[in-house]
Amino acid sequence: MSIRDIRIYGDPVLTSIATPIDTFDSSLERLANDMFETMEDAGGVGLAANQIGLTKRIFVYDCSHVQPGMRGALINPVWQPLGDMLQVGPEGCLSIPDISAETVRHETVRVSGFDVFGRPVGMAVSGLMARCVQHETDHLDGVLFLDRLQGDVRKQAMAEVRASDWFNA
Repeated sequence: MSIRDIRIYGDPVLTSIATPIDTFDSSLERLANDMFETMEDAGGVGLAANQIGLTKRIFVYDCSHVQPGMRGALINPVWQPLGDMLQVGPEGCLSIPDISAETVRHETVRVSGFDVFGRPVGMAVSGLMARCVQHETDHLDGVLFLDRLQGDVRKQAMAEVRASDWFNA
């Protein structure tokens, strides 16, 4: 396993749409393990392949600190909201360091996809895990959480980005 470099806001790969994965082999398992190690090293709860420069439809997640058992990898994820309830809460991103903003997401979603061995996975999730699913799937679609912000919240977040040391480096 190895820690990969995390791509930072402004890198075109972060706005690229990831391609579906159709080969489930040991290299996919190694990729998932590298992604877990990278995510853990950076202190995140999710990491999409785009964030390490790969346009493959895979993300890893670890929300087990608030929802036991919620750790894994999802390949080719698809989700839909369950109900109309929304959640508003602080959201950040490993690719946009030190920036967070109140972001609206669905409270509960149903997600399906595959594990690294090609076995079907499906679950209904709420709270942080639902936020994670939506955030990481957005990455795979080339969408950043900043794109979900509106009005003054977006203006403030973008001002913080422009003022950040990493953006001006």
